[in-house]
Amino acid sequence: MNRPVSKVVVVARTGSDRPLELASRIGGWLRERNVAVQFDLATSTALGMRNGVRRDAIPKKTDLVIAAGGDGTLLSIARSVSPVGIPILGVNMGSMGFLTELQPDELLPNLDRIVAGDYRIEERATLRVRLMHGDQPLNEHMALNDVVVTKSALARMIGLDLWLDHNRMASYTSDGLILSTPTGSTAYSLSAGGPVLDPGVDAFVVTPICPHSMAYRPTVVPGSTSIRVALKEGTHEEVYVT
Repeated sequence: MNRPVSKVVVVARTGSDRPLELASRIGGWLRERNVAVQFDLATSTALGMRNGVRRDAIPKKTDLVIAAGGDGTLLSIARSVSPVGIPILGVNMGSMGFLTELQPDELLPNLDRIVAGDYRIEERATLRVRLMHGDQPLNEHMALNDVVVTKSALARMIGLDLWLDHNRMASYTSDGLILSTPTGSTAYSLSAGGPVLDPGVDAFVVTPICPHSMAYRPTVVPGSTSIRVALKEGTHEEVYVT
């Protein structure tokens, strides 16, 4: 048993009615059980309520965030709350739902157990991504799924060099490169031919996108590996990092 849940923030996908209706039901259900509930700013605005909380200002003492939407909703809120260690419960209101834990009709029966402390927290690895220009860091992000380096031009490939722990391992001519966590192994990397990793595996996947080579295939590397990707020397193509 974990500690009982007494403070919850509810986040919903605001582009359609069903997630918002579910978020409203969740809020009412929790209040009836004396659980303090807040909605994120976008959800509260869509529901015609006030006092919504910004995602980057969700209180650190929140016990649980409930995300009613698809995988995109869960990924977006993870960027805000994962660094402070707030658990997320995903409810599938989207088309895929790889990352969400429950279907809508399963939520309320299971919330009784969760509020009472009968739940298990599953920790997931993330990527810490630093974008560099020469020796100067430009910005830093956390990625639960993946980071993708890809071309901007439609009809050209890009040249990329890959280092693992300061050892140069590969030189790609391809449409790009995907660096994926085990969670993200079922996303873009899978579509590009990468393997599916169990979430408990301490590893990352390096997946080239349409490489112009017979030799390079998706590669699994230890989770402790420092990965560096750079444009090949002398290359002046523009690329995107997402």
